[in-house]
Amino acid sequence: MAEFQAFLSKYSVIGLAIAVIIGGAAGKLVSSLVSDILMPMVTFFIPGGAWREATLSIGPIVMMVGSFIGNVIDFLIIALVVFMIMKQLEKTPLK
Repeated sequence: MAEFQAFLSKYSVIGLAIAVIIGGAAGKLVSSLVSDILMPMVTFFIPGGAWREATLSIGPIVMMVGSFIGNVIDFLIIALVVFMIMKQLEKTPLK
């Protein structure tokens, strides 16, 4: 058991596990923000009002762009948050 505890502390596995769990929860929160708050406002400008079903047709090809746009917005928000966190971490002196 001591060897396992040494492994966990040496490689910061606990911190990594916590970061993964918090990251997953934050991802769900951002997805909800986009799909439940932001995109309904955008729906006002989309004919038919269903942004997830928005398509782009090029001849026989039909691309489902609505869901893709929602995912792009998710990514951009998450990337911005990670960028802001990293900028703050760079300013924080190490002990």
